[in-house]
Amino acid sequence: MNRIDRLTAILVHLQSKKVVTAQEIANRFDISLRTVYRDVRSLEEAGVPLGAEAGKGYFIMEGYHLPPVMFTSEEANALVIGSKLIERQTDKSIKQHFQEAMFKIKSVLKSNEKEGLEKLESQIRVASIPQMESEDFPNNFLATIQRALVDQCVLEFKYFSNYTGDFNVRQVEPIGLTFYGGHWHLLAFCRLRQAPRDFRVDRLVKLQMLEETFETTPTRVESFMEEILRGNELSEVEISIDAQVARFISTQKYYQGFVSEYEKEGRIQMKFLVPGLEYFARWLISFGNAVEVVSPESLKPILLNLVDELNKHYK
Repeated sequence: MNRIDRLTAILVHLQSKKVVTAQEIANRFDISLRTVYRDVRSLEEAGVPLGAEAGKGYFIMEGYHLPPVMFTSEEANALVIGSKLIERQTDKSIKQHFQEAMFKIKSVLKSNEKEGLEKLESQIRVASIPQMESEDFPNNFLATIQRALVDQCVLEFKYFSNYTGDFNVRQVEPIGLTFYGGHWHLLAFCRLRQAPRDFRVDRLVKLQMLEETFETTPTRVESFMEEILRGNELSEVEISIDAQVARFISTQKYYQGFVSEYEKEGRIQMKFLVPGLEYFARWLISFGNAVEVVSPESLKPILLNLVDELNKHYK
């Protein structure tokens, strides 16, 4: 990247955040801190009103804006991938906002770039599990949850529990959003349970953002997300699996709590942290005699019981 392009990119970067550190700029453009300082000085000499906070970073004075941002063809094409993922893996509230943003993005493209974008949109598909529309579960809350995360506002909603089959009212302090298992999950501190909890967003009903706010810190957010995602009571499992079979579960294993692996005597030793041994056993049994349980011993009788059930069922 030549210096003129880098100066323009640095200016766009500065407009994207409230405060940007010199180290952040250096890391992004793979330049030294001395070069960052020289580039910032050049922007100031060109009339860009920059400010600096000791120990924090640089910022652009309020009221200064660049003309409409121009996108390269590659950047616009990358946005098509993002739009397709959002179309299939978010709710109505996010789809609506992103569609409006895409109209604005397309408005600054050249005619030939717009044609290329439309062609690319028709050639990309994202396959996913169809989302069932339901009046009982509107699944239209992601935008509100995002706002609550930014403003640190308490959320209140009714939550459907698969275990009890009914609803209960929860007030939570939202900590983060994560996507796994084909669904969005709200990670939050539940005031009813007085503990971090994971709520599937498509099981929320009558969600509202309260005026009450709460205090949080990046450290608290990180520790809560780790605790929720890893679970509070996990069992460690070690298995030995045929190396040829192990090649075919390279993706599956990450959904089962995979931790690490190493080779031993032509086989692969794998470690997992799992929330329930029976659920893990049902996955393990699909590999037949290609897998052996190293530990814990309590997993073996569970597998034997499952084999016995299958034997009686098909006998």
